[in-house]
Amino acid sequence: MKPLNSLLLSLLFLSSQTVLSFKRDEFRNCNQTPFCKRARSRSRSPGGCTLTPHNIAISNGDLTATLLSKHEDQVRPLILSLSVYHDGILRLKIDEDYDHSDPPASKTRFQVPDVIIPEFESNKLWLQRLSTETLNDESSPSTVVYLSEGYDAVLRHDPFEIYVRDKQSGSQKLISLNSHQLFDFEQLRVKKEGEEDSETWEERFRGHTDTRPFGPQSISFDVSFYNAEFVSGIPERATSLALKPTRGPGVEKGLEPYRLFNLDVFEYLSESPFGLYGSIPLMISHGKEGRSAGFFWLNAAEMQIDVLGDGWDAESGIERVKQKKIDTFWMSEAGIVDAFFFVGPGPKDIVRQYTSVTGRASMPQMFSIAYHQSRWNYRDEEDVENVDAKFDEHDIPYDVLWLDIDHTDGRRYFTWDSVLFPHPEEMQKKLAAKGRHMVTIVDPHIKRDNSFRLHKEATEKGYYVKDASGKDFDGWCWPGSSSYLDMVNPEIRSWWGDKFSYKNYVGSTPSLYIWNDMNEPSVFNGPEVSMPRDALHMGGIEHRELHNSYGYYFHMATSNGLLKRGGGNDRPFVLSRAFFPGSQRYGSVWTGDNTADWDHLRVSVPMILTLGLTGISFSGADVGGYFGNPGPELLVRWYQLGAFYPFFRGHAHQDTKRREPWLFGEKNKRLIREAIHVRYMLLPYFYTLFREANTTGLPVMRPLWMEFPSDEATFSNDEAFMVGSSLLVQGIYTEGAKYASVYLPGKELWYDIRTGDAYKGGKTHKLEAAESVPAFQRAGTIIPRKDRLRRSSTQMVNDPYTLVIAVNSSQAAEGELYMDDGKSFEFLQGAYIHRRFVFANGKLTSINLAPSSSSKSQFSSKSMIERIILLGYAPGPKNAQIEPANQKVEVELGQLMLEGRYGSSVVTIRKPAVQVSDDWTIRLL
Repeated sequence: MKPLNSLLLSLLFLSSQTVLSFKRDEFRNCNQTPFCKRARSRSRSPGGCTLTPHNIAISNGDLTATLLSKHEDQVRPLILSLSVYHDGILRLKIDEDYDHSDPPASKTRFQVPDVIIPEFESNKLWLQRLSTETLNDESSPSTVVYLSEGYDAVLRHDPFEIYVRDKQSGSQKLISLNSHQLFDFEQLRVKKEGEEDSETWEERFRGHTDTRPFGPQSISFDVSFYNAEFVSGIPERATSLALKPTRGPGVEKGLEPYRLFNLDVFEYLSESPFGLYGSIPLMISHGKEGRSAGFFWLNAAEMQIDVLGDGWDAESGIERVKQKKIDTFWMSEAGIVDAFFFVGPGPKDIVRQYTSVTGRASMPQMFSIAYHQSRWNYRDEEDVENVDAKFDEHDIPYDVLWLDIDHTDGRRYFTWDSVLFPHPEEMQKKLAAKGRHMVTIVDPHIKRDNSFRLHKEATEKGYYVKDASGKDFDGWCWPGSSSYLDMVNPEIRSWWGDKFSYKNYVGSTPSLYIWNDMNEPSVFNGPEVSMPRDALHMGGIEHRELHNSYGYYFHMATSNGLLKRGGGNDRPFVLSRAFFPGSQRYGSVWTGDNTADWDHLRVSVPMILTLGLTGISFSGADVGGYFGNPGPELLVRWYQLGAFYPFFRGHAHQDTKRREPWLFGEKNKRLIREAIHVRYMLLPYFYTLFREANTTGLPVMRPLWMEFPSDEATFSNDEAFMVGSSLLVQGIYTEGAKYASVYLPGKELWYDIRTGDAYKGGKTHKLEAAESVPAFQRAGTIIPRKDRLRRSSTQMVNDPYTLVIAVNSSQAAEGELYMDDGKSFEFLQGAYIHRRFVFANGKLTSINLAPSSSSKSQFSSKSMIERIILLGYAPGPKNAQIEPANQKVEVELGQLMLEGRYGSSVVTIRKPAVQVSDDWTIRLL
């Protein structure tokens, strides 16, 4: 039977390649998506909303109201609540009134659980009073509540509208919902006997039929951002950072809305509004004055969003607001309105406010922010051993080697192929001896094989998602016939987590971590390569209601499983392809199945920037492109750019040629090695930034306008980016490029990180870029480095540090360094070192930022400061005085980069012999 099974699997693979290659007609457009088609049609005639609020009151600290239609077409009333939270966050909820008995509700609408963190709820401000005002020239009264210093939330009665007003700018609007009266809420129904309108009760696409037992249940409304130049956010798609209009005068006809529907999309297109693997319904606006605002809709159903071009509503008859604004139109298939308004005022404030709702990014282990080597598939243990040895032979560091689906026994997860990988523990231990780790893949589809213990147990416990008839859903994926665990159920998530114990995952060791792929979920024979919308989850929840959150719950369960495995003190590493708000709490994501071409290299930057803006800092793109064979130049350029991604992994499809870094000739090997070396050199800086993301939500990789919010030249620039606040990187996206045009924002100097050459800010420079991508340190910053190159980051733990000081026009600079054990949760009990370095008036001072801790958990380091480099500081001092040691050391001219290809001499204090953890000062004499 085995040859026959292999043949069937081969045929399945080939057919899945055909199904999954990106073909536009395999996926729905708006006109083929009933709720989108209906909503978009309504939106062409603004002013149609007939709802008005009644019974406005305060209840449990919230403003509450009943929304009633002026017409007799409402199934039951809607209940509205407005809640106010610390830091100027406004929450709006609108749902059906299930206590209304005529007609009785057949079910309740799905509200997404386990996304909003418990700490956020404790930040609620309990409203004490309401005020009623007639504002500006409005004819009807409005109810006004205090939001935060300088901001009010306004509920306008007739016409119904909600907005935030900025009292600091003459009570102008900041964000509004329903200012164009496009709000529509399709209510739950039950099919009556004899009712035959098939479009109401089912939908069809390419031979698939999904039933709608409760009828259409979509919600749509308009959201306006005032004084905005552009809007960003709502990943995931391969397009520009600033979202282009999809409708309106001067906009190409026939454009699709931006789609949020998690899908398995092979070889996706660049510059397309088509939704990919993850969905985060957060949009951020930004304007000329450096002001930002944000809007987030917590909803797990499919969503479609139009960005409306100026003048789209010229014939609506609605009085046009004089303020400059960007209008958007939001449509969702199901769920409730659970929306958050963020007032900023800056872009960093928006990200901080959003992550106060959905959680900060988890703190990664140090090894996971270094370089990862992956391929579908490293063939066997001998292949793994050879690849590992070659990295050492060619002096290229790496930290993690990955195994894809074919390391398993017949694609049964938590197993090993006994012929190809007979000694998995020994294989992992060999890697661990060099400080390296392994990652294996665990996908959500479970092979339907009664001899497979995992499947048998899940079946007996009733843990699978059901089809519309109530039977275990059976779909096709890599193993063939497969079922999918109902991860929205906490009991099932806990059961799944137990499968990662060393007892259950035989052959795993403490150095093994996990990759969740295909968790959109991907179903090869399903509609749009996904699960039918009428599949059933816990409590009768339809899949259409929670689709976008499925991968999130799978990611959560896997991460919590690794947490259990490590006794609660080993930080999990789990990479997920699908994501949703809150995914940042459980690990990293990547941009999926990209292609080896220059367009995909370029679009990787706005894709990763958008993820960072929406809370997911730990992300990257497959270096070299997953599909296709990159030429040597493209591969080199991708490594040079990817070295600055937060998540840095080379990965490739099984049909591609092998592309390990040493396979492209000596010159290209040298350039790739140098790029990887730069990443390892900067690991202390990256780790410090990941700690900043963990405490504030700020992304590691940032748009230029996040650091320079008033510089209009940065608004449309998504080819360059910041790493933290100190580094600027400009990618090279064209073949044969010898030079690059680089815009350097601000008024201060920028220093080339390789040569130390200084360039003026506020200008575009044409720079030589034949062998590296331009990268610059911002004047006024201090960056910590580790310059000794080892096999892996684990072997660098006790190595000394270099501080690179780039002085500004005041001959001053500052920076930070965060350190802990790089792997455990002891840092939460205060076991870490956090230093601020300040250079001013010729003196460098090390200041402790860590609070004093009475905890038994302590972290110490014997690492020393080996070199201090001063960029932009005129040579002159011959000595430096170190206190409190009362020692003198020499100041000399030295190399900026120890590899020595860049010959500039820079002012250097060598071997100051101070410990990185201590308080000290070094004064130039």
